[in-house]
Amino acid sequence: MEQISPQHQEQQAQQEQRAQQEKGTSLWKDAWIKLSKNYLALFGLSVLAFLCIVSILTPWIAPYGYEEQNLMLGATAPSLQHWLGTDIFGRDMLTRIMYGGRVSLTVGFIATAVALIIGVLWGAIAGFVGGRVDAVMMRIVDIMYALPFMIFIVLLMVVFGRNILLLFLAIGAVEWLTMARIVRSQVMSLRKQEFVEAAHSLGLSQWTIIRRHIIPNTLGPVLVYTTLTIPSVMLLEAFLSFLGLGIQPPQSSWGLLINYGVETMEEYPWLLIFPGVTLSLTLFALNFLGDGLRDALDPRTSKD
Repeated sequence: MEQISPQHQEQQAQQEQRAQQEKGTSLWKDAWIKLSKNYLALFGLSVLAFLCIVSILTPWIAPYGYEEQNLMLGATAPSLQHWLGTDIFGRDMLTRIMYGGRVSLTVGFIATAVALIIGVLWGAIAGFVGGRVDAVMMRIVDIMYALPFMIFIVLLMVVFGRNILLLFLAIGAVEWLTMARIVRSQVMSLRKQEFVEAAHSLGLSQWTIIRRHIIPNTLGPVLVYTTLTIPSVMLLEAFLSFLGLGIQPPQSSWGLLINYGVETMEEYPWLLIFPGVTLSLTLFALNFLGDGLRDALDPRTSKD
């Protein structure tokens, strides 16, 4: 049997290493490898995935109906029958929190998606076209920044009435401004790159260049900011519900439950503690995930 010399083994190992370096890895694969080593980010991703799954399955796994009342029972502390207790109307708090998660997470994701679409398109066009178009578009952003968002949302509620779809659109229409500025700054640094000039030389239209080349190269910072926008949107919904401008009974959201908990915290502290902890855990998870994505998508953290 032929034996392989140590020198031959070393040469073979060097050739395999060189081939691996030449092959390289994609940005997203390399980002996932780095993200998988960040335990806090993985914790945040796991918590978020668990909450999303529970929210989707709530109608089938909730122990009670979200409108089911037991006035004779009233507000009771956590027990074997009601794990997180009941509210003053005898409604199961675990069920209310699960259904509230459906609303809060839906508001967070859909309103963020609205902000993402508007902000990315607005910032990409302003940064790529430049000149007077950029000046006019960004002055509009500055004017909207100066407007109190609460007045804007209240006006929408008064004119169009209260409904959950309007709440999604109203919050998304407020949160896109920072996204537009981030994308604009990224696009302005990209539009003079060689691959953009090559696309110009091939005769591609400006919209095609923005769609195929500019926007995909801004996805890293956009994705990171998106994970940080979701908790901001959820807090905004909670604030609106706290003021009575958001979700209305018999529906529930975490913000609405916290509002009720604040009113009765001295007598029934569990009505505030459990929805508050749930919202806080979700916000922590999203922030951990956002920080992990920021580090994973930063090319300066790549190993040589």
